[in-house]
Amino acid sequence: MDVQQTRFSTQEIAALARRIDRPIVLVGMMGVGKSSVGKRLATLLDVPFVDADDEIERSAQMTIPEIFATYGESYFRDGERRVISRLLAAGAQRSVIATGGGAFCNAETRDLILGNAITVWLDSEVETLVDRTARKDNRPLLQGGDPREILGRLRDERRPHYQQAPIHVLSSPGPHVQTINKVLQGLSQWL
Repeated sequence: MDVQQTRFSTQEIAALARRIDRPIVLVGMMGVGKSSVGKRLATLLDVPFVDADDEIERSAQMTIPEIFATYGESYFRDGERRVISRLLAAGAQRSVIATGGGAFCNAETRDLILGNAITVWLDSEVETLVDRTARKDNRPLLQGGDPREILGRLRDERRPHYQQAPIHVLSSPGPHVQTINKVLQGLSQWL
């Protein structure tokens, strides 16, 4: 379901929050705004926010770039799946979870999320992703190449996986409040 923009009142947001009975999991490319949107969405819905990447770093006692450099991407993805499984199994009802960009591409992780959460695909144009990812240098997959080319290729490769999310929201270069309103509309329609 593609979502258009709608404004919600405080009362409408509270009523929507009461209808949510499981975690909301945000999936999509790095730089699309999953963490920023997720934090604000969780605040609006008055539920906890969890960033899966932060939980991975806490569990591994290493940064994500260190995990990639030391053990490689497949090791990281396996740890990512275990952490997301733990977050969903922990009875994390009524929470917002932001995943890493590649998490939803793992079939086991994707099935776990689709079966236990309300899944929202935050999508964006490549130019917006390039702009946003340039603000941080902690993106292992963007090291050693042209970020625009890498992001475009990853976006194309991952699209078939992301498209399995029942809610699709386009995150534009503007303020995140626009994206949050679209997410609220998508949740309202899905519920």
